[in-house]
Amino acid sequence: MSVIISEPDDDRVPPEIVASVFYSATVSDNLALVVAEVVAGRARINWCNVGAIDLLGYGLDDLRALPVDQLFPSLGGGELRLLLRRERAARMTLPVRTASGATVEAVVTTTPSPSGRMWTIRILSTTNEQERALRATADAHERRFSTLTERSPVPTLLSEQGMRLSHVNDAFCSLVGRRAEQLLGTGWMDTVHAEDLDTVIEQVSDALEGQEVETQVRLTREDGSVRTTVIRFAHLFTPGVGAGFVGTIEDITDRLAFEATLAHQANHDPLTGLPNRTLLARYVADRFVPGTGGLACLFLDLDNFKVVNDSLGHTAGDELLTEVAARLGAVVRPGDLVARFGGDEFLVVCEHVDQAAAVALAERISAELARPVRLGGVDVRPYASVGVTVQTDEHTDAEELIRDCDIAMYQAKAGGKGRITVLDQRAREQARDKLRLVAELRDAIERGDITLLYQPIFSTRDGRPVAVESLARWTHAERGPISPAVFVPLAEESGLIAGLGLLVLDETCRQLAEWDRLMGDGAPPRANVNVSALQLDANLPAQVAEALQRHGLHSSRISIEITESALMKDPDSARLVLFQLREQGVELAIDDFGTGYSSLAYLRHLPVNCLKVDRSFVAELAHGHTEIASAVIALARSLNLSTVAEGVETPEQAAELTRLGATYLQGFSLSQPMTGSGTAAWFATRGEPTR
Repeated sequence: MSVIISEPDDDRVPPEIVASVFYSATVSDNLALVVAEVVAGRARINWCNVGAIDLLGYGLDDLRALPVDQLFPSLGGGELRLLLRRERAARMTLPVRTASGATVEAVVTTTPSPSGRMWTIRILSTTNEQERALRATADAHERRFSTLTERSPVPTLLSEQGMRLSHVNDAFCSLVGRRAEQLLGTGWMDTVHAEDLDTVIEQVSDALEGQEVETQVRLTREDGSVRTTVIRFAHLFTPGVGAGFVGTIEDITDRLAFEATLAHQANHDPLTGLPNRTLLARYVADRFVPGTGGLACLFLDLDNFKVVNDSLGHTAGDELLTEVAARLGAVVRPGDLVARFGGDEFLVVCEHVDQAAAVALAERISAELARPVRLGGVDVRPYASVGVTVQTDEHTDAEELIRDCDIAMYQAKAGGKGRITVLDQRAREQARDKLRLVAELRDAIERGDITLLYQPIFSTRDGRPVAVESLARWTHAERGPISPAVFVPLAEESGLIAGLGLLVLDETCRQLAEWDRLMGDGAPPRANVNVSALQLDANLPAQVAEALQRHGLHSSRISIEITESALMKDPDSARLVLFQLREQGVELAIDDFGTGYSSLAYLRHLPVNCLKVDRSFVAELAHGHTEIASAVIALARSLNLSTVAEGVETPEQAAELTRLGATYLQGFSLSQPMTGSGTAAWFATRGEPTR
């Protein structure tokens, strides 16, 4: 190869030019070759070979520092930048201006040097019309392909034969942080993570055989960072060359990170970072093997946590929960799982332990938690009630093991705070029986198996019945009658009270309407319906109105009984609901008055009609204690309220209550609760209109 240097008195070729020439391609004197460099913002020629002088007709001095744009008159500024690209080689078919001003059609290929400061420009003249036509057609196809791929945001690879790439686009270069020249041939395989390389080779082999395949691959950028991608390979056959492939790459790194974040959030508590109930259930289920042992659960409930929240604020409560989570993580064994079950409840799962080891761990946890924590300037000692359960042959699934642990915790809390309790068989059976009873109560409510009895209420003035109270009853198919003192609290605990309350309200209204149809003026004038504290919300007035309308009843036919304690759970909301009911014309009574803790000032502002004297105060009359019953009756009279004394068991009690000024009486000595038909018959025997 002959070389002409731009400085005749220097027989050495500058290293930058040597690097540029030898980086670009093997050359010969038959090929015109020049090197260009940007000087003062403009690309100029600073080196050439004999082939360039012969083709272009310039003398050495004329060619030296010639602006590159003068060689290619058909290129504007933007097109010239596409030819002289810093990141990759480029090729165009262009007219090249010679020293005489004539142009020569040539294929021009530019290759940037590794430094990116110089370009090697190869100029290959097309010698005849046929060659120019073929070259023009080929160049047109190549330009269309280049435009399609190089400007595409989708990283793309092209192999015309085997594993060797003939083309990569800018998007792929940006993805891996390398220049195209580093990736052509088999250089692209250096970007594939070592652990994924065999998979990629197998997938490319399948593509070369005609299949369309895809695989998840990690690509390593030049800076060492790793991107996770999905590469899709499609077969490509080039006549006269052979089988190759087209590969498109989707960078899924950010998507996987986002999905991982969502998965973590779905399975972890945002406050403490501990696994949540969902992950806990899966963890225990994965390790639970029926008929084996060694899997233990410790259920912790912080004692007096509500006091911290109420007195120091929720921020202090959150700080306490975070500290407890950290202490639990520090005291358990490696491999044990600590999860936040919800609220102030935590659960620890241990493997390969017996009951003694589980209890010992619970003792260490209790001691660690009892160390003081500084919250809001106050030292707080967070004690916990801990329930311990170790898997036995009786446990059939993971949920049962966790449920038993929960039962043990409640046993510990019931026995006194700060205790550790191992589940005993009796408590286990009681809890399971309670769960069965809840399921059966739900079925009974849905089927309408809850029935109503009606107990008359009498006026002390003339002894006539003025109303009835609806009393819910449940007769179990196997257990027989279940006391309301059992199933009503059970409904409240299990979220069934709303359904039970609506059933009682609707059935009472239906029965009143039926009595009206059968008895006319002889029907009971009013029915009292008990409402749970959990029903005392903004929905109640609408529910009462709908039931009355559905059965064609006037609002005065219903009296709603609400316990004093229910009113005091949320006095402001309760007062608003009561006013809405009174505006509808519904009468209101406070049940069990005197057993709660309402203030007289609060009572004075409630829109109630009646106070019910609790049966415990009535029972005291038999022992000569009239003070409380007398005080309640006198208070009601001073507020212009009527009174109903309930639980009247003897004629003597009835006489004494009448003497004290009670408005109405109710009790077994006056009338037993009766069915709807029995009540109708009972009222019919009275033989007088009630309205």
